[in-house]
Amino acid sequence: MILARLASIILRIAELAFATIIAGINGYYLHEVRYLSSWSKGRFIYTEVVAAIAIFFSLIWLIPFSWSFTHWPVDFLISVTWFAAFGLLVDYLDGACGDVFDWTGIRVIQGDQCGKWKAVIAFSFLSAICWLASAIIGIIWVHDRNTRTYQRRTWHSRSRV
Repeated sequence: MILARLASIILRIAELAFATIIAGINGYYLHEVRYLSSWSKGRFIYTEVVAAIAIFFSLIWLIPFSWSFTHWPVDFLISVTWFAAFGLLVDYLDGACGDVFDWTGIRVIQGDQCGKWKAVIAFSFLSAICWLASAIIGIIWVHDRNTRTYQRRTWHSRSRV
């Protein structure tokens, strides 16, 4: 199961990187529109909170102990929240900057808001996929561990008569 541990660490690093990028871009936007009503910024506040939660848990679970695999339900829940954030942001964009995953013509310059939105949308989708993969690895690891423990117990519980 060394591959599961290695994959888990790689996924946790990716989850941390994606959430940090999203928090940075989204936080900058929230700072720029701080004088608008909170109701109009709801989806961005939600995305920022999800990014903060993802950063927290990915930092804690980046430590490679076996107990980090048993938290697969939380991984799955965070994946669902990222998919919700992705949907909310795609709904907000609503074709204003072209197709969501059309990356042609995007420049890394100051003021390219469409490029920033598409980056946040893409990284939220990638983050959701990484959290889902972490949950699947956790499910497989727990199932394999329980199977090995059950086999070991049945082997030792036999009578030696």
